[in-house]
Amino acid sequence: MRITLIAALMLSSGFAHADEGQWQPYQMPSIADKLTERGIDIPATQLANLGQYPMNAVVSLGYCTASFVSPQGLVVTNHHCAYRGIQYNSKKEHNYLADGFLAKSMSEEPSAGPSERLYITESVTDVTAKITANLPDEPLQRYEQIQANSKALIKQCETDDYYRCSVTSYHHGLEYFLIKQLIIRDVRLVYAPPESVGGYGGDIDNYEYPRHSGDFTFLRAYVGKDGKPAVYSPDNVPFEPKSYLKINANGVKAGDGVFVAGYPGATSRYNLTSELKFASDWLYPTYAKRYQLQIDTINKMGEFNHDIAIKYAGTLASMANRMKKLNGLLDGFKATDIVGIKQSREQNFLTWLTQQEPAKAKIITELERLLAEQQKQTQTNYYFENAQSSTLLATAKKLYRLAQEKQKPDAERESGYQQRDMKMFRAGLKRIDSSFDVEVDKTLWLQDLNAYIGQPLKVEVFDNALNNATDHQDFVAKVDGIYALTELTNPEVRLAWMDKSVAEFESSSDPFIRLAVDVHDTNMALEKADKELAGKLSKVKPLYMEAIIDYYKANNWPVYADANRTLRITYGMVDGYQSKDALYKQPFTRLEGITAKHTGEEPFNAPEKLLKAIKAKDYGKHEISSVYNDPRSWFCKLTSCVEPKNDFNSVPVNFLSSVDTTGGNSGSPVFNGQGELVGLNFDSTYEAITKDWFFNPTITRAVHVDIRYILWMMDKVDHADNLIKELDLVTNESR
Repeated sequence: MRITLIAALMLSSGFAHADEGQWQPYQMPSIADKLTERGIDIPATQLANLGQYPMNAVVSLGYCTASFVSPQGLVVTNHHCAYRGIQYNSKKEHNYLADGFLAKSMSEEPSAGPSERLYITESVTDVTAKITANLPDEPLQRYEQIQANSKALIKQCETDDYYRCSVTSYHHGLEYFLIKQLIIRDVRLVYAPPESVGGYGGDIDNYEYPRHSGDFTFLRAYVGKDGKPAVYSPDNVPFEPKSYLKINANGVKAGDGVFVAGYPGATSRYNLTSELKFASDWLYPTYAKRYQLQIDTINKMGEFNHDIAIKYAGTLASMANRMKKLNGLLDGFKATDIVGIKQSREQNFLTWLTQQEPAKAKIITELERLLAEQQKQTQTNYYFENAQSSTLLATAKKLYRLAQEKQKPDAERESGYQQRDMKMFRAGLKRIDSSFDVEVDKTLWLQDLNAYIGQPLKVEVFDNALNNATDHQDFVAKVDGIYALTELTNPEVRLAWMDKSVAEFESSSDPFIRLAVDVHDTNMALEKADKELAGKLSKVKPLYMEAIIDYYKANNWPVYADANRTLRITYGMVDGYQSKDALYKQPFTRLEGITAKHTGEEPFNAPEKLLKAIKAKDYGKHEISSVYNDPRSWFCKLTSCVEPKNDFNSVPVNFLSSVDTTGGNSGSPVFNGQGELVGLNFDSTYEAITKDWFFNPTITRAVHVDIRYILWMMDKVDHADNLIKELDLVTNESR
């Protein structure tokens, strides 16, 4: 069912913005009335304070969101967010991915891996004036001055090794904020259901609804005996958070107001139509083609080697998720005329801008020129960059870059190569083996090399380094020799290269080190071109955003920054939606849906103990009779008075809400109006994937794991009684 342009345009005004917005916490008082309308009673001023409950209990994993749920550092997040930690501890003799894991005592909680971190945001400070004051006009100098100003602020902020600070751009360089985060370096695995629960439905159900996924896992934060962050040690003790979330065991019902706090990754809602067309016509299809080839390859190799299947489980899941999202974006662009919608809104904006400030209309012309240059650069460099995709070549390049950067004063080094980065740098080198296999890496690299030789642009130094191989067989022979002769498969050798000089790299006989040295200057030239373009854009984009914000305010539309992996809050209500097949998708799913989908084969292979508990209707206190507050006044309005029966009589598994989320919000706590935990965000519906570009309130729905399902799994299926005792459980009656 295609949404017409006229109908879609109606969604871009007035009601269309109902629950739209990924708000910075400090903005909450400005939308206090909207929160109240949704039945969110917790004061907006409290949500704006990062030192108060519940915001000081929300943490970042660096790529997902999590939250503290006990005074002993217990953390809950999504199963797929904890995948690396589960995979890290999975071996042939105990496959926790397949079988699940539960530590019955703290002494049984293993490290989630040397690279796992928890980041607790303690302060966010506007530093725009300090970053943008007296910037030079020359593009490269301008870029470098912004970086230098950022590094200086970061150095002042990081008073000790316990904190990680960053300067992040908002509104495409119009604003900059300094973010200070406490780092927890000892993260341990506590409780994870088997993948047949955590990822029930697999890629088939991914981004689909109804869902029946138990996408949750518990971790724990540990620190030294002095209470300060420390690397893993058997002597470490559980971290005591400043606060931890209360859990409402009654959950929520349809129509209830909810809000989500987390670290959404990236959205493009202020981007121009030309950027959307480039993504739709070239970028997304090109990425999707490569991902699909890699997915097929890893799957095939994993079928014949169980160790490969375990090592690449996390990589494969991430690729499959990105692939499904890319396909959803492309399908969404076809189903709804997003290009037409953005083009029309853009034209309206240009008309308004020309009338209000004619001189500023030239900004768009210059921005379009720079974006065209950027897109050409992306296409030109794409195959050469992929041709360097081998994990070992990427490692060699980073190590050689480190040797180069160490010749500079620390303040002048590139970000990622300063002294402050060395712990993570070292941890990354150690972790490679947990998700690396020579044959897989070799095969994937050969695929990228074949794509490289199949397109016209060549890089002479790279071709010379590969002895000018011109076909697949030449590449196979050359690549086999490179992998046979390298020593970078040895973790101790990799770590030793961190301390070597540029001269030692340039005289090395290791083939990957030599290749890294050969392509270094070319890569630096490409990086310089990127920085020069970024410098040009840093002058134009803020001016564009100033004009856009003025236009939005003139139309009384919500003004919030695009997602950028920083802490945000979004609000909405528990609500179903009218799907593309004209069926109304109910907001809750039941345990019985698991057995209805069960086939005994992946991805619908629920564990036997879970099936038995459902068959026996062993629901205990987690069962509810209805998920509706008042069907006559609420549900009837949505469905032409087809009233639901109050006979849910099961445990809710997943539910929908209208909150505005995207990637990075995985694992985010879902709160009721009182700020109590009622679920975990883990997905969006397929129809809603295009919300990264355009928010459509009629179909935009986020998918959450219901807290009642999590508690039921802990209580009746896995008997995690030790963990239940740690939780602060409340009910509507006891509040």
